[in-house]
Amino acid sequence: MHTTHLLYLHGFRSSPQSTKAKRLAEWLVTTYPDVVWACPALEASPTSAMAQIAHLVADWPPTTSAVMGSSLGGLYASFIAHARGWPSVVINPAVTPWLHGDRLVGTYPMWHDPTQTMTFSQDDLAALQGLALAACDVPTNTLAIVAKGDEVLDWREMAQHYEAADLRLLEGGDHALSDFEPWLAHIAAFLSLKST
Repeated sequence: MHTTHLLYLHGFRSSPQSTKAKRLAEWLVTTYPDVVWACPALEASPTSAMAQIAHLVADWPPTTSAVMGSSLGGLYASFIAHARGWPSVVINPAVTPWLHGDRLVGTYPMWHDPTQTMTFSQDDLAALQGLALAACDVPTNTLAIVAKGDEVLDWREMAQHYEAADLRLLEGGDHALSDFEPWLAHIAAFLSLKST
C-alpha cells in the first residue's frame, strides 16, 4: 500500500521553517508530487496541538496515511501512529520529556523567528506524559532514526524505547540530524512513496 498522505510534526520551539521540514517539502514536491503533504505550525500546548492535528487529518484516508516527527514531534507522531494504525518515521524522538521540565516550562523565543515566543506550562508537561507510549506499545511499523551524537536527548533511551521498531542508529550526528539528506531514500522506501 502506497502512502498518499504524509504529516510532518516539528519539535519544541521549532516550526515548518525548520531545515528538515523545508527539505522534505521540496523533496516531496519534486519527487512525489501526488503525495498530500502537511506540516502544521503546532501550538505549544500538547492538548491544543493534538486537537489541531486531529482537525487537519480528519478527512485523510485511514490506510494510506503516514506520520513523521522530529524530537517532541516524534513523541506526537508515535502517539498518532499508535492511535490510527499509521506507519511512522521518527527522528531523534523525545521519549520522557516530562522528566525535563526545567528545560521545557517557561516562555521561549522560537528558533526560526526570535520575535515570536511560545509558553509551555506545568499543565502542558503533564499533558505530554498522557501522550507517551510505553515501549511495548510503539508500533512495529515505525522507522526510528537515532543519532548517537544527539546533544539534547539520550540516544540510549531512544534506542531502548524504539528497539521493536525498524531502528537505525547513526554513529555521531546531532539532534537536528544535519546529515538528513541521505535518509530521504530510506524514508521513501519505508513509507512506500510512489512517484508519478
